[in-house]
Amino acid sequence: MRRTGPTPVIGLAVIGGVAGFLLEYWATTTGRSLIVPPITMPLMLVVIAGILVGFAIPIRRSVSGASNKRIDPFHATRIVVLAKASSLVGALLTGFGAGLLIFFLTRTVLPGVGSMWLAIASCLGAAVLCAAGLVAEHLCTLPKDEDRDDDDSSASGHA
Repeated sequence: MRRTGPTPVIGLAVIGGVAGFLLEYWATTTGRSLIVPPITMPLMLVVIAGILVGFAIPIRRSVSGASNKRIDPFHATRIVVLAKASSLVGALLTGFGAGLLIFFLTRTVLPGVGSMWLAIASCLGAAVLCAAGLVAEHLCTLPKDEDRDDDDSSASGHA
C-alpha cells in the first residue's frame, strides 16, 4: 500500500468544498433551513484523531526498535488502513466545512455568528483528523531496508 499523496487529499477537499457549497445553495433555493454542523462534530473528529495517533505510536516504537514488544501485523495493517481512510475523510470534511463557510460569507445577509463558528470549528476539526491520519500513516511505515540496493539492478537481471 502506498502512502497518501497530496493529490487525493487536495482533490477530495475540493470535491467536499463544492458539495458543501452546492448543498447549502440547494437548501436555500428550495426554502429549507441552512445546514449547520453540530458542535459535537468537530469535538468527535479531534477525539478520533487523538485515538488514531495513540494507536499508531506503539507500532512506530516496535518498528523503530524502541520497544521489544511485537505488534501483530494484521493489527498494524488495520491501523494504517484506518489512518489512510481518516486522512481522506478528513480532507473531504475539511472541504465540506470550507464550502459551508464560503457560502455563508457570500450571502448578502450573513447567518448568525453561531453558525459561522460551528462551520469554522468543523473545518478545523476535520483538518486535524486529516493531519492525524497522515501522521499515523507515517508512523506505521517501515524503514528502508538496508539489505536491498536502491536501484535493484541484481533483481532485474542486469549486471
